[in-house]
Amino acid sequence: MRYAVLSDVHANLEALRAVLDDCRGEVDAVLCLGDLVGYGADPIPCVELLARDAAALVAGNHEHGVTGRLSLGWFNRFARAAAQWTAERLDDDHRAYLGSLPLTAVVADATLVHASPDRPGQWEYLTSAEDGFRAFAAFPTRLCFVGHSHQPGYWSLGSAGRRRRMGAVDLALENGRRYLVNVGSVGQPRDRDPRACYAIWDAEARRIAMRRVSYDVAAAQGKIIAAGLPRFLADRLRSGT
Repeated sequence: MRYAVLSDVHANLEALRAVLDDCRGEVDAVLCLGDLVGYGADPIPCVELLARDAAALVAGNHEHGVTGRLSLGWFNRFARAAAQWTAERLDDDHRAYLGSLPLTAVVADATLVHASPDRPGQWEYLTSAEDGFRAFAAFPTRLCFVGHSHQPGYWSLGSAGRRRRMGAVDLALENGRRYLVNVGSVGQPRDRDPRACYAIWDAEARRIAMRRVSYDVAAAQGKIIAAGLPRFLADRLRSGT
């Protein structure tokens, strides 16, 4: 089986379509790690597209924010404004769907979670080396895929010691090692590369390949501005920060 592993779409329909086009015909299933909504101007099309096409989805903090399961006081002012705008546009069916998403899922030998497998509903960011290594005790599978920080990279533990590498790198899964992999962000990268980021996991070949995909950034920016959302949310798409 080959899987496309996506995270942090953030209502960016242009980026999501570009990623799905990029992996079409190359993967058997799509997995999504949450934050379908927030920041961008197309929450409902993104939700509907992934509800139709994804084999497994888990909730992110933005799903909990727009459905009232997480206080909007948790968010910064830009994220809070986008969450309020999004919540006003969801109907009961979309709200119920987003509110029903689990915090974790297991597919083959991989755990899927938005933030950290340790207390996933606390929405902790895994950014430092120690953040990631501490999380290994919280998942039983060989692999764990995460998003949330919008920064791709991986942590690995095995008899030969610890490994940590940042960036959209390709990874050969070695015998005797476990891996925690951040697949980056489809809709709002923050690693100074504005292209959409996702991963292809080939379970049989035991490889994970990170991919970067160009998309129509100007169109996504224009929708954000036209919607009356904070201009900062549009500007950061161009810089990837």
